[in-house]
Amino acid sequence: MTRRRGMSLAGQYLVLQLLIVLAVLVAVVAISLAQSAATFERVEGRRALSAAEALGSNPAVRELLPTAEPRTGAALPAVAESIRTVSGSSQVALAKKDRTVVASSDPSLLGQQLELGESRVMEGRAWTGVVDGSGAAMLSAHVPVLNDAGEMIGIAAISRNYPTTLERLGDAVPNLLTYVGVASILGIAGSFLLSRRVKRQTLGMEPSEITGLVENREAMLHGLKEGVVALDPHERITVANGSARELLGLPADCVGKRLASLPVDPAVKVVLTRNQQEPDQLVLVGERLVVFNRVPIRSRGREIGSVTTLRDRTELSELEQELGTTRTATDTLRAQAHEFANQLHVISGLIQIGDYDSVVQFVNGATVDRTRLNDEVTARIQDPALAALLIAKSSQATERNVALLLDPESRLAPVSDELSRDLVTVAGNLVDNAFDAVSGAGAASVQVLVEDSGGQVTLTVRDSGPGVPAGAADDIFKQGFTTKDSMREGGRGFGLALSRVVCRRSGGDLTVDNDNGAVFTARFTRGARK
Repeated sequence: MTRRRGMSLAGQYLVLQLLIVLAVLVAVVAISLAQSAATFERVEGRRALSAAEALGSNPAVRELLPTAEPRTGAALPAVAESIRTVSGSSQVALAKKDRTVVASSDPSLLGQQLELGESRVMEGRAWTGVVDGSGAAMLSAHVPVLNDAGEMIGIAAISRNYPTTLERLGDAVPNLLTYVGVASILGIAGSFLLSRRVKRQTLGMEPSEITGLVENREAMLHGLKEGVVALDPHERITVANGSARELLGLPADCVGKRLASLPVDPAVKVVLTRNQQEPDQLVLVGERLVVFNRVPIRSRGREIGSVTTLRDRTELSELEQELGTTRTATDTLRAQAHEFANQLHVISGLIQIGDYDSVVQFVNGATVDRTRLNDEVTARIQDPALAALLIAKSSQATERNVALLLDPESRLAPVSDELSRDLVTVAGNLVDNAFDAVSGAGAASVQVLVEDSGGQVTLTVRDSGPGVPAGAADDIFKQGFTTKDSMREGGRGFGLALSRVVCRRSGGDLTVDNDNGAVFTARFTRGARK
């Protein structure tokens, strides 16, 4: 699916900056209007109050106001208009104590009640504020007019027209245009520089491309059957897909946590954090054999972390062991064929010289030996695969000058196909290891005991070798551990680790002790294979 390409990163930053500039402009306008209103009320209020006080303290006003009537006399209107003109006010009014206007620059107010609004002048106090009169807001100053006895006899009011919002906005336009111009230039330049910096950090990718890359990466990582774990230089997990969490037993919220704080086996931590000299390093994780491949990640000449891939090789390793057992059986059969060929040559020679009695005696002896071995094994071991393996191993033991003995107490009833394969795999590994342990020693022997208690099958392999080194009882089951000097094909230190995995998967375990040689005990539970 082709992703629709949207606006570029630079364009998005430019739009964002313009929106910010617009928001700032609106805020500046609101603040400018509020400041201009406050300034007008403060400055013009003082002027109006001074004019009202001058009007209220005028001797003529104090003398004539108590007896004045609307539209009679010219003295009060003349004094009031003079004060209005000198102060530059918009309106002037003189009212008696009952608020009746007797002189005003607005004839329509004569004889009307003076609009006081929130004024406290009736309490004998001077006041300035906004009064809505005649449908228009006006900044008014009210001052009480007092007689010689200090009694209030009337009100002197001076008003100035309150500028409208458009008028105040018009006054602020030149400054606002300057603010908008400077902010726009800074916003465009900032968005351009910011987009360039971000593009350098995102390798030139646009937001839609980054989103697509992340979505594809997540889909790919969680769609892989192999596990993937990525660490940063501080050993914090940055990536862990579902397969990796399942194989290593990591919690769902492991991403972002340090590896040391997670319940991970120390051997696994070593593999995840140290440089790997060779690929495909096998590690036993719980009951699974996992292949680790760690690769350091470098950027601009410095290491920024590592990526480790994990593959579960438990089943494949079991197949390899079964194949190895099959090859061993094949080699043993070849040895038997070689042995039988030699016997046939003897029989042929005896026939050629006419010694028929010796032929019969030789054939009977060979038949009796082979039949006795087969009968001893099959009478005790009723699983054909394990019986065949032990018979084949006896021929191999003869070639290696080792006595392979099946304990007379051995008994095994028929088992399932799964348990049969597990028994053959573990028995083949343990017997081969026992042969290697006693190789070159005089009177070498290997003894096999198979016990069947109904619910559990126990396989014990005892050899007459030097035994397990002191302190190595646990290490001997770790993948890669070996006490041998040479390396055979496939590597050493693998069979015992796999054998323990097979035993544990079958509901049992594999242990080792020393008793005049190594004694390996493998336990299996019928019907418990997972």
